This record gives sequence, C-alpha cells and structure tokens, in this order.
Amino acid sequence: MSEVLDLPREPLAGVPGAPARPADGAPRALPAVLGTALRRAAPRVLSLLLVVLGIAVLNFFILQLAPGDVVDVLAGEAGGASPEYMALLRERFGLDAPWHVQLLNYLGQLLTLDLGFSFRHNMPVVDLVAARLPATLLLMLSALGLALVLGVLLGVSAARKPGGAWDATLSVVGLVSYALPTFWLGLMAIVLFAGHLGWLPSSGMVDLSADHSGWDHVRDVAAHTVLPASVLATFYIAVYARLVRAAMVELQGADFVRTARAKGASDARARWRHAFRNALLPLVTMVGFQTASLLSGAVLVESVFDWPGLGRLTFESIQARDFNLLLSILFLSSLLVVAVNLVVDLLYGWLDPRVRVEGDA
Repeated sequence: MSEVLDLPREPLAGVPGAPARPADGAPRALPAVLGTALRRAAPRVLSLLLVVLGIAVLNFFILQLAPGDVVDVLAGEAGGASPEYMALLRERFGLDAPWHVQLLNYLGQLLTLDLGFSFRHNMPVVDLVAARLPATLLLMLSALGLALVLGVLLGVSAARKPGGAWDATLSVVGLVSYALPTFWLGLMAIVLFAGHLGWLPSSGMVDLSADHSGWDHVRDVAAHTVLPASVLATFYIAVYARLVRAAMVELQGADFVRTARAKGASDARARWRHAFRNALLPLVTMVGFQTASLLSGAVLVESVFDWPGLGRLTFESIQARDFNLLLSILFLSSLLVVAVNLVVDLLYGWLDPRVRVEGDA
C-alpha cells in the first residue's frame, strides 16, 4: 500500500517538460510552499496594485458621466432648495472643483488609506464599510463554502458512472439551477420556506425584536443566513459540479490513475487521492475568476433578503448619488478580487508542484 501512496503523479497537459515531483523526492509542506511563493509573488503584488489603481481611475471617470450628484438628491428629499444653497453645498463638498482636481484628491485619499466622507450618511466611509463588511463576508463565505462542498460531492458522484441515471439527473438539475435568475429564486424561496412553510426567516440578519445574545444570537444569525446563502450558492453549485464531473471523468482514465488501481489502490483512494487533487486545479481557477460575480450576486441577494451588507449599501449609494461611498466600495471590491486571485495563484504551487518548478526556472 505504501508504494501506492508514493506513486509519482503524471504531468498534466499544458505543462510541457515539467518534472513529475520535486527534485528531493519528498512533498513540501504547505507553509514552506507558501513562503517561497510569497517571495516570488512580490513583483506580482506590485503589478496587481497598479491594476487596482487603474480600476480606481476608471471607476472615477465612469461615475463622472452619471447625471446628478448627492446635492440634487438632498435637495429633492428636502422638497427643493435655492440654486445659491445648492451651489454652497457643492462648494462645501468639493463637487464644484474641476474633474482633475477631484481625481487628484481622490487618489491622494487612497494613497493615505482614507476612503473619504459620505455626505449622504454624514459619516466617514470607513465606518460605513466596517459596519457592513462582516455581513457581506459572512454571506459570501457561507455561499462559497456551500457551493464548493455540494459542487464537489455532486461532481464526483456524477463522474462515477458517466451517462448513468444519476449523472443525467444531476445534469438536468444543474442546467435548471444554472438558468434560474437569482432574484426570482430568492423570491420563490421566501414564499415557500418563509411564507408557506414558516421554517426560516424571510429577511434581515437578526431578529431585532428577540434581542438574542450568546449562542442564541449565533443560532439566530445562522437561521437568517440559510436562505440568502443557499440562493446565492445555487448557481455556483451547478457550475462547480459540472466542472468537477468533467475533470474527474477525464482523469479517471489517466495512466497514473490506472497504475494506482493496478498496484492495489482501492477505487475510492484512486479517485480521491490521485484523480481529485488534479481535478482541483480547474476548480480553484474558476473560484478565483468568479469572485467578482459572487460579489455582484450578493448585491441582488442582499436587496431581496434585506441583508445589511455592502451589496445593499452599494444599491443605496447609487440611488443617493453618493459617489464618494460608491467609489470606495468599488475600490474595496477590486482589492478583494485581486487578493483572491493572488491566493489562487499561490495555491497552484501547493496543488501542482510542477507550476512551482516552472516558475522557479
């Protein structure tokens, strides 16, 4: 059995000339791999920061094209205001300055890690974001974890007998899940599980009337998270299941998997130990690519379920023309996407040592 565990892994397509294992013949620990990868990633981090800066400038110019500003919204909510008073507000908020002055002020704020001030909420943007960010991270991580677990399990189970009844059923369910609009699915979930069955709460993050604390508060938050996280994860479960299923079907016929079975490895060990690790590479890539879409999906889900996160705050800032707040949320979102993709690149060196060796060359 030990011979089976030490089987060399076959090179993957697309990595020509890469050795099958490290030169010392022993697998490297994850901390050592990450340490080496972090040192090598320093130039990449610099280039990614330039990308984030470019995104910030692009966001600024796009929002400059939007009609109206926060002064128009405040005047409308107050039932009207004189042109002199509106001009005074624009001067106070710095909105009457030329666009290049506003851009330099905005970039200067970013360089000093100052996210600016929300004139609509009359408080620093960093305080608004800090209050909403935990809710969005909870929703995104819950949905991502659910999508990964169910997607992997369904994909691996479907790959056991390609073309079978279970595979065909999962294909149909996956296609339907892929096609359903998120907002419609959220509304139907509220009607069924909250309205008709009464199993789960329909909106919010906590029951404000109950005033729970301790474990009761944790259970209350968990109950409120189930529906929005499940709705947000539905699309990604279908994507990941199809991706894992395709990779596992292809890898189950690979030479190194057949060799493992020939040397006595059980079907489960050959599938999970040898085939599944290679199937993780396209899955990790897809997770990195879909971080931005997961964040944009959270905007819809938070609006449907009245979830107090950044997505709902983004929607409110658009309605209020609060461009300082909107620019900061877009900037932080781009930082999150870039950071996740950097982590994905680092994971490649652990999942596939040939990527690390090729990068060292």
